[in-house]
Amino acid sequence: MFTLGKHFDQEYKEYVSKLIVVEGRKASDVAHELEISPKTISGWVSAYRMKNNAGKTNETYITPTELEKLKKQHEKELAEAREEIEILKKAMHIFTKNQA
Repeated sequence: MFTLGKHFDQEYKEYVSKLIVVEGRKASDVAHELEISPKTISGWVSAYRMKNNAGKTNETYITPTELEKLKKQHEKELAEAREEIEILKKAMHIFTKNQA
């Protein structure tokens, strides 16, 4: 008797491929963690690379590393915006104090 293999949707395949291509993780390590054949994952990675080389990017998932980069960028922008708001508040207080 034989068993049929698992089937994964395209989004999952792309996510796993990004872990290897973008984050530089080893395909064998990811395969072991996810209990998927390394040969299967290498096929997904090849398809992912071909798709990206063709210029077709339809990103729906981001890797943890990409998430951290975005988070740091947003935190920096938020800090700058808060600093600008504080400066404007102080300037407004100075200008309104002189009018009274």
